[in-house]
Amino acid sequence: AGPILALDTALGACSVALDGGAAGLALGRTVPMARGQAEALVPLIAGLLADAGVDVQTVAAVAVTVGPGSFTGLRVGLATARGLALALGCPVWGVSVTEALADAVMALGAADGRDEGFWETRPVLVLIDSRRGDLFAQSFAGRDAHGLPCPVSPLCALTLDEARALAAEAGALAGDGVACLGEGVASGAGAGAGVLLWPDPLRVARLARRRPA
Repeated sequence: AGPILALDTALGACSVALDGGAAGLALGRTVPMARGQAEALVPLIAGLLADAGVDVQTVAAVAVTVGPGSFTGLRVGLATARGLALALGCPVWGVSVTEALADAVMALGAADGRDEGFWETRPVLVLIDSRRGDLFAQSFAGRDAHGLPCPVSPLCALTLDEARALAAEAGALAGDGVACLGEGVASGAGAGAGVLLWPDPLRVARLARRRPA
């Protein structure tokens, strides 16, 4: 399989990456920005392809974050991914923001000696600030046969108090919504707390590659 181009504009950054799988290509770019992704995304893609020496026609698939996140940011990423895929005749794979952040926390935990069994009993809770006074939330416990984080429940909206109660049972927290819980909750959350604010585009590409055909 050829390289996967990954895009993320869901939250506070504009990010792109190329993952070549067995070919060993791995290159990513992330520019923090709250708005302006519509103007920044395509030049960022062009610069990444040029730096990697990759012809856009060789891209085998496009991966893109599908939320939760900013409506405007998501629209930019999804429209660009769809336009590229139509032009190239390749598939588009959607990866949720919560899945990408949970996968990153589990990888960080493994580096700290937390094995897969830990996450099966102490799930990762991902919290995204809706900007409307509540939080988008989803928990993940362990991984499935494809190495993908297993959701414990569907994505839902929680009040701050509901999120604080759920956070007390979590093995780690991630996402920009962690800061809304208050300093005491965030500081006691373990690996990933308040650090992983938006998805790593290389991780988005690799999650897409792991999916069954």
